Amino acid sequence: MSLRQRTTRPAGASGAGGRGYGAGGYGAAEGEEAYNIIPIHNLLAEHPALRFPEVRAAMAALRTVGDLRKPPFIGWQEGYDLLDWLGFFFGFQRDNVRNQREHLVLLLANAQMRIQPPPDNIDALDPNVARRLRRKLLKNYTAWCSYLGRKPNVWISDKRRSATAASDYSRRDLLYTALYLLIWGEAANLRFVPECISYIFHHMAMDLNRILEDYIDESTGSPSTPAIIGEEAFLNRVVKPIYATIKAEVDSSRNGTAPHSAWRNYDDINEYFWSRHCFDRLKWPLELSKNFFAIPPDRNRVRKTGFVEQRSFWNLFRSFDRLWVMLILYLQAAIIVAWEGKTYPWENLQSRDVQVRTLTIFITWAGLRFFQSILDAGTQYSLVRRETMWLGVRMVLKSVVAAAWTVVFSILYARAWDQKNRDRRWSTVANQRLVNYLEAAGVFVLPEVIALLLFILPWIRNFLEKTNWRIFYALTWWFQSRIFVGRGLREGLVDNVKYALFWVLLLAVKFTFSYFLQIKPMVSPSKSIYKLHVVDYHWHELFSRTNRFAVFLLWLPVVLVYLMDISIWYSIFSSLAGALVGLFSHIGEIRNVQQLRLRFQFFASAMQFNLMPEVQLFHERGTLRSKFKDAVLRLKLRYGLGRPYNKIESNQVEATRFALIWNEIMATFREEDIISDRELELLELPANSWNIRVIRWPCLLLCNELLLALNQAKELVASDRGHWRKICKNEYRRCAIVEAYDSIKHLLLEIIKKETEEHKIISNLFFGFDDAIGVEKLTADYKMAVLPVIHTKLINLLDQLLKPNKDLNKIVNTLQTLYDVAIRDFPTTKRNMEQLKQAGLAPVRPTASGLLFENAIELPVAEDTNFYRQVRRLHTILTSRDSMNDVPKNLEARRRISFFSNSLFMNMPRAPQVEKMFAFSVLTPYYNEDVLFSKEQLRTENEDGISILFYLQKIYDDEWANFLERMREGMVDEPDIWGEKLRDLRLWASNRARLSVAQSGE
Repeated sequence: MSLRQRTTRPAGASGAGGRGYGAGGYGAAEGEEAYNIIPIHNLLAEHPALRFPEVRAAMAALRTVGDLRKPPFIGWQEGYDLLDWLGFFFGFQRDNVRNQREHLVLLLANAQMRIQPPPDNIDALDPNVARRLRRKLLKNYTAWCSYLGRKPNVWISDKRRSATAASDYSRRDLLYTALYLLIWGEAANLRFVPECISYIFHHMAMDLNRILEDYIDESTGSPSTPAIIGEEAFLNRVVKPIYATIKAEVDSSRNGTAPHSAWRNYDDINEYFWSRHCFDRLKWPLELSKNFFAIPPDRNRVRKTGFVEQRSFWNLFRSFDRLWVMLILYLQAAIIVAWEGKTYPWENLQSRDVQVRTLTIFITWAGLRFFQSILDAGTQYSLVRRETMWLGVRMVLKSVVAAAWTVVFSILYARAWDQKNRDRRWSTVANQRLVNYLEAAGVFVLPEVIALLLFILPWIRNFLEKTNWRIFYALTWWFQSRIFVGRGLREGLVDNVKYALFWVLLLAVKFTFSYFLQIKPMVSPSKSIYKLHVVDYHWHELFSRTNRFAVFLLWLPVVLVYLMDISIWYSIFSSLAGALVGLFSHIGEIRNVQQLRLRFQFFASAMQFNLMPEVQLFHERGTLRSKFKDAVLRLKLRYGLGRPYNKIESNQVEATRFALIWNEIMATFREEDIISDRELELLELPANSWNIRVIRWPCLLLCNELLLALNQAKELVASDRGHWRKICKNEYRRCAIVEAYDSIKHLLLEIIKKETEEHKIISNLFFGFDDAIGVEKLTADYKMAVLPVIHTKLINLLDQLLKPNKDLNKIVNTLQTLYDVAIRDFPTTKRNMEQLKQAGLAPVRPTASGLLFENAIELPVAEDTNFYRQVRRLHTILTSRDSMNDVPKNLEARRRISFFSNSLFMNMPRAPQVEKMFAFSVLTPYYNEDVLFSKEQLRTENEDGISILFYLQKIYDDEWANFLERMREGMVDEPDIWGEKLRDLRLWASNRARLSVAQSGE
């Protein structure tokens, strides 16, 4: 965790003779107090989190030490809380206590915020919050105790509590929760062995119960104290021995090259606590002389207890044994059926002999089970020891039973054929022997039938797995080892049906293909080759007077293809199933700019639906009514039936929210250098300014729309209403025209000085345009064919305004030309000078030069970035001719935009309010790796003369150009980046080189 520094001194100081945990993290008496997220040591600090009453309620609940017996040899102070009390009694590290205090406050506050409806007294912690958090946090411990047949050492009732007992129970809830968190937070290594934590908590909770119940130590006659007590006692007497054991095992692994069976990892250490024998052997306090703590090369140490991996080629069969068994059995049955030579398999099965020969698959099945049992014993033999003797017994029994089934099936099958051969037909006696064979086969497949039923009814299997009754364990002992994790995690009935349907269809197609196109065509040539007798081979004959070897070579490639082509069929069907799932979930519907343009106008409503929390008044979420309502709304959004963005006014909250989120995403792209400044301007949604009356879409969506409208106005002869109706069919075109008109009007009035005659002339000119538009006489009063000329002059004006060194004379000339076109060429009715003066469109007193605007231009200063940003946007709308399908150029930026756009229309749960969301964290594994590249690392060249920075510049050339563009302020040449911008350069390179810690920091 990254620690921030507080600005006030600690609330508590160290007591005499004690370490001084303090309410804020005991006793950083010098300097400033460190904290992670909330400065809970100082309630007067100016921190946003301290304003929440839920946070203050959680902090107050932790201070309810009350009449608890105080720890011995400690100068107890008034500011100490329950975590200090536990820290003193059980010897936890001081930083651990401080961290878990913040952790627990956050958990309690978040849980209280999620209560619906809110409690009456928001300044006090709701007792149900502490109880639910304790039950949730100790859920694994409770399940572990039930699994081992032990009663949990949590002496508290989960039934309804009276008002008088609620406070005492709530304090107990907090004590158990805090104790578990302190054990969990003492060392990171313990977090990888959760059942080991449960074992430790089980005994320490018992010590806590003795303290709370005022037990007397029989040996000393004094009040009971924990078995482990003293400063940092938990670290020295519990954590260090376990850590030393794990470290020794890891060292013996020879950096992972040692056999998997030769050393224990975290899982193996944890699996030791899945047996109740751990209580008898480890004791409490931990007896370090036990063989659990023995380290290599001690042969008496505890080895693996659950699973061991033996590296072998046979794992290919053992890991997919069901698949191999199915393929082999079908191959045998298909060859037997196809050998009869008829067209369809059901015609071949009409023969009784073929039916009986097909029953040999049970002999093969039993033999494959025997082979599998031998492989299991050969790979898991190292698990067998005195403690796991029953595991070895099961291995032996499985091999014996499989071999016995093979012998039984062979004998029963041989007896049936022997009787048939003696009777020369399938007599009653022969059929009775077949019935005996089938009865044995029914008993043989009975476990598979039960497994199929449990698959169809998953809730029964979940119940059997999660129930810790010994009778169920005895019934399932033969089939699998008893493990603590992964129980009751079967999929639901609907998912099982989907899964079964997928494999039924796949296998039906695969087996049909294999029978008719692989196996059946081989029967006739095999018979022909086998019947040949006069054949001279050039190689040594393995089987004299037969052609078996030739038939074997003929079938070998076919069998290999038959066994392997299931992967091809799986790829085909998984692709089809994935496409079907994606189609129904509406994943990846927006794949290019064209589809983005079609859907973008619905983004605001979609974001309001998916990303904004719904207002809950009188209905609860998750009800059938709310789900149906959500489905209807999602359907409207997906198919454009909802309220699109163009019907939302630009000043409405919904539009503003979407613009803020979209612009924040684009700004983040720019900070990460995956888009350039120019692309940022093309992609952003500008805020409403310049009195523009429509939504200001990203320039990416408005490209080429104005030019298309100009061509339409020039070529189409129609009324104002006809023109406008055709324009309004395309929302982006309508917005481009209105925005361009309003922007030009504001721009001209902005660069011309107010209170001047020229300013009044331009105002009157636009008043005339507005009046003509209002009465729908624009096409009658003005020549639409002149619009391209005005368009060209406007572009010329914008070019002059965007130049770094602006020439006022050229700007004046351009404005004069534009004025002349608008006054003389654009109107359909010519007016003389007097008429223009009367209309306010000509100067009353012309200047000596005859030019307007000569002394009326006042350009904004260069520092007015907003003005010139709007000018660039207007220039883009007026000049863009292509569709901008390559914006943005960076593939990562395009991928992120596509992902965000698709996520707005996917099926997803409604977003909760932020304060009711569950907390999440990012754990970045860190052992020994670079966090940031140094200057020397970036410059140092390898044997090929290539440095890290040079490599990254070539791989991410567009991002490097964007980075230099972002760093251009204060830079003259590119080498200047090694100066003040060095830290930014190191961050840029570290992020591109995928240094995980650097990426997490960003």
